[in-house]
Amino acid sequence: MEVAIIKYNAGNTQSLLFALERIGCTGTVTDDPEKIRSADKVIFPGVGEANSAMAHLKNKNLDVLIKELSQPVLGICLGMQLLCKQTDEGNTNGIGIFNTNVKRFKDLKVPHIGWNKVAGNSFALIDTTEPYYYFVHSYYAEICSETVSTTDYGIRFSSALQKNNFYGVQFHPEKSADAGEELLKKFLAL
Repeated sequence: MEVAIIKYNAGNTQSLLFALERIGCTGTVTDDPEKIRSADKVIFPGVGEANSAMAHLKNKNLDVLIKELSQPVLGICLGMQLLCKQTDEGNTNGIGIFNTNVKRFKDLKVPHIGWNKVAGNSFALIDTTEPYYYFVHSYYAEICSETVSTTDYGIRFSSALQKNNFYGVQFHPEKSADAGEELLKKFLAL
């Protein structure tokens, strides 16, 4: 199975590669459109700053390519946020897969960091027996029709989104121990 991890000068790629290795899979970090287009699965990783990340995607025309992908795509943290319409971080326009905006937490300690519960669990990738995952973020996706799981951190926000072949999680499965590895396995099995 070919797993492409989108390279865009952001992202927690090394931790993600280690997590895939732990479950018996290898991934390729790439910004080559043909490798991304031909991959069986695509992961859009997290960690970074939205404006510079989006500028790199646009420079490589990956913002257009991502919209055209038909295989399963998993956005993680910043990767999920960039799949939304817009983010307050750098007042950045996103790719627009998910019909929601990304806001900065107000009057709360940021980043929201640590283990938190994911509720709703209508998301096929989430293990309903152990719905705790590891979060590190200062921005959140507002709840919308594509929200399939939520988390409460002073405000309820989208912790998972899904639309067609696009999946997004605000938390980091690569840092979420057994529950995160199970989510990655389920994604790879789609």
